[in-house]
Amino acid sequence: MALKQYLSQKLDQRLSPQQIQLMKLLQVPTMELDARIKQEIEENPALEEGKEVDEEDYSNEEEYDSSDENSDERDFEISDYLDDDSPSYKTSANNSSADDEEKAIPLSSGKSFQERLKEQLHLRNLTDDQYNIAENLIGNLDDAGYLERDLEAIVDDLAFSQNIITTEEELEKLLKVIQDLEPAGVGARNLQECLLIQINKRQDGDITAFTAKKILENHFQEFTKKHYSKIQKKLEISDEDLKDAIEEIIRLNPKPGGSLKASSKSLQHVTPDFMITEQDGKLELTLNGRNAPELKVSKGYQNMLRSYADGAKQTKSDKEAMTFVKSKLESAKWFIDAIKQRQNTLFTTMKAIMNYQYDYFLTGDETELKPMILKDIAEIVDLDISTISRVANSKYVQTPYGTISLKYFFSESLSTDSGEEVSTREVKKILMDAIEAETKKKPLTDEKLATLLKEKGYNIARRTVAKYREQLNIPVARLRKEL
Repeated sequence: MALKQYLSQKLDQRLSPQQIQLMKLLQVPTMELDARIKQEIEENPALEEGKEVDEEDYSNEEEYDSSDENSDERDFEISDYLDDDSPSYKTSANNSSADDEEKAIPLSSGKSFQERLKEQLHLRNLTDDQYNIAENLIGNLDDAGYLERDLEAIVDDLAFSQNIITTEEELEKLLKVIQDLEPAGVGARNLQECLLIQINKRQDGDITAFTAKKILENHFQEFTKKHYSKIQKKLEISDEDLKDAIEEIIRLNPKPGGSLKASSKSLQHVTPDFMITEQDGKLELTLNGRNAPELKVSKGYQNMLRSYADGAKQTKSDKEAMTFVKSKLESAKWFIDAIKQRQNTLFTTMKAIMNYQYDYFLTGDETELKPMILKDIAEIVDLDISTISRVANSKYVQTPYGTISLKYFFSESLSTDSGEEVSTREVKKILMDAIEAETKKKPLTDEKLATLLKEKGYNIARRTVAKYREQLNIPVARLRKEL
């Protein structure tokens, strides 16, 4: 097949660099915006922090005469990138003290989960090889404190990586040493072993702990499935004794490593992007100050461009320097405009959400939430759905009822008997209230919950109830049963 050349016309829609930059800034949360601005300032020396000075119109033909011998060689207007010569102290003021500046609060974190266990290991009478093996076992524990790897695989790892020859029996002995460390239950290979380690440390002749141990040893499957009648029949104990033993087991920690790991986690505070306050029955929306940082174009770069523009003749190097300065000034102006547009888009979108869910923001009642999807807000603010999605992503609003993610306010609709459209949030709230008020000895099944909702006027199927219950992380009726 021969190659051919031909001409054709076609329409092609492409995003400009400014649009791409704006889209990226829109989806950046407030916590990351500071880092993004600092990165831009490092990459572009023409951009600085501070209050932007108002620009004057430099359309004076006498200052930049078109008869200049170099005017034909310029493909841009120098005046577009210049500021006035007024001193900065005449056009800016700072009435805030240093005490008013927002300062970060340093957070300290504790030692890691493995480090605390190794500290306790130093107090044990172990040889160097035994300590290295035990340290390796601690390194194989997961975040919850469990050892999920087979001992045989660890034996092979020690032989190949550390040239330590050992046996599974030796590992088993050292694992018992680790299981004797605090917190109780660490180093277990499954949940049953974890609970048994903890219950064994609570014995001391306590009949309740003894009964709990027998349940964990011999009837663990029945316990996990809450078949209490079978356990009671096999152990021949009373309702009261069974209840006390079950309460003893429930008090045990199924994730012993989590208590140590929680203190070593790096804490991350949610910084709200918006604040909604109520005054005299009216809502007021404000944007977090970090979303509107003060940026300006560098005065030094503007003066540099002016000096090049005032030159009678320009060499090749001068023209290259002028082009470089021009590109940096353009990039700085684009970034400042993108930050301002981001601020306006965020405020406009949140204003529309606040007005749409006005009753909820006034009362804090989840049943007042209206069904709302991205398309509803996009039509109000006349923006694309993808833009609304970027605004709602990773953004939070501070309300009188707590700091809430914007995604929380978006939900599908559900029809009632009267034909009214209600939010699925409202149905989930009623579902949760019904489960909290149920008799725990005989919890409500999904079928009964569906019937209850239908009696309240909500047309909902049993499988939909099961879906909402799973979304709320609520177990099935059998697992909610209590004595």
